[in-house]
Amino acid sequence: MTNISVFIVEDDPMVLEVNKNFLDKMTGFTLIGEAQTCEDAYKQISKKKPNLVLLDMYLPDKPGIDLLQKLRNDCIPCDIIMITAARDTKTVQDVLRMGAFDYLIKPFRFERFQKALQNFYTTVKKINTSSNVKQEDLDDWFGHTQESLLSLPKGLNDITMKQIVDGLIETNGPITSEQLAQNVGMARVTVRKYLDFLANKGKVHIDLKYGTVGRPTKYYSFK
Repeated sequence: MTNISVFIVEDDPMVLEVNKNFLDKMTGFTLIGEAQTCEDAYKQISKKKPNLVLLDMYLPDKPGIDLLQKLRNDCIPCDIIMITAARDTKTVQDVLRMGAFDYLIKPFRFERFQKALQNFYTTVKKINTSSNVKQEDLDDWFGHTQESLLSLPKGLNDITMKQIVDGLIETNGPITSEQLAQNVGMARVTVRKYLDFLANKGKVHIDLKYGTVGRPTKYYSFK
C-alpha cells in the first residue's frame, strides 16, 4: 500500500510544528499540504485530495466544523481526524455525526496521536485489500474491542504489539523477526522482543531452520 497523504489545517504555528513533527515519526504517511484558514484549506484539499485531514476547530475565518460540513456536502473523498481544544459534548457529537474518524483533544501526547493514525492506517489497508470486511474488523474500527491481546509488562506497549500482530496476520505464514521488522517499519531488536514475549505466552510458534553453518534461524507464526 502506498503512503497515506495527509493535509493539516491548524492556525497556531507552534501546534502545527508539533503535529508535523509527530507525523514525521510515523511510517506510511506523507504530508502534502497545510493551511491556516478554512477557505485556503478547502481550495487546497479540493485540488490535492488528501486521504486524511487533521483538522482544528478554532480557525480565524470559520469553525473547522464548517469545513468538515462543506467537504461532506461536496463529496470530497477524504477522512477527518479532529485535533482541537473543543471538548463540549455538542461539538463532539456534531463532528462524529459527520463521520470524523477520530477526535483528539489538545493537549495530547505522541502515543495518542500515533494510535489514531495507526488505527486509520490499519483500517484503510483492510478496506483496500478486501472486497468484504469481517465483524472483527468493524469492531476494531469502531472501538468495540474489549481489551488488548495480552496484559503487557513494563517496556511493551499495546500500539506496537498491535502493529506486530497485524504484521503476523497479514503474512499468514512463518516469518523471521528481520523480515517482519522490514514489513512493519521497526527495528529488528524491538520486533524480536515482542515476538519472544508472544512465544513465551504460547501465542506464537517458533520453528528453527538450520543452515549449513551458524545458528539456526527462527521463524515465527501464530499457533
